Amino acid sequence: MTQTWKYLIQTADGLAGQFGADCEAAVCDLIEYAPEKSIVYIVNGHVTNRKPGDGPSAQILADLKRENYLPKDRLGLLNSTPDGRLLKSSVLYIRNEKSTRIDYLLTIHHDITALSAVSQSLECLVAPYARDSESSVTASAPPNVNTFLDSLIRQSEKLIGKPAALMNKEEKIRAIRFLSESGAFLITRSGEKVSRFFGISKFTLYSYMDTSGRK
Repeated sequence: MTQTWKYLIQTADGLAGQFGADCEAAVCDLIEYAPEKSIVYIVNGHVTNRKPGDGPSAQILADLKRENYLPKDRLGLLNSTPDGRLLKSSVLYIRNEKSTRIDYLLTIHHDITALSAVSQSLECLVAPYARDSESSVTASAPPNVNTFLDSLIRQSEKLIGKPAALMNKEEKIRAIRFLSESGAFLITRSGEKVSRFFGISKFTLYSYMDTSGRK
């Protein structure tokens, strides 16, 4: 066990202790193990449902496999789990002291779903009054089609006032009605992304769309 490895284990424990059960910290050993099986230590693995012997995220694996590419640390990136929880994530690439080879990874995934809900509630309290709230939500939608769906999904959460993972059935139906009326489902493969984001099947999504269409 190298001194660097010991330090990373200590750091992972410290991060999890500081931020609590919603913060996952994992150490990947790229010296002894293939990237896909490189997690050797993990705290609060329930955040991403990973365990020792698993690998880091698909994006990190893709970076590691690129030839003649030196990946840079990724800090504070927002992403979501398949069931719609919001994560704030970082990865630190720990290089060999004598070369550019990456020996270890320290990955951090903080589930900020509940914090996001609190933030959105506070925003609703301090926001100016709008007579037509749904119209005001859509006003800032970007013209770029590649980001349009992501923007609409974020706006649907803002409209409801909580992350998708905390919405009940009626709230999800209302959010999906907003997406439908905003043209989200005119985008190719949008149904697949929306159903994954809200943690429902495509069949359930179509059922919610039908329900919202009758209201």
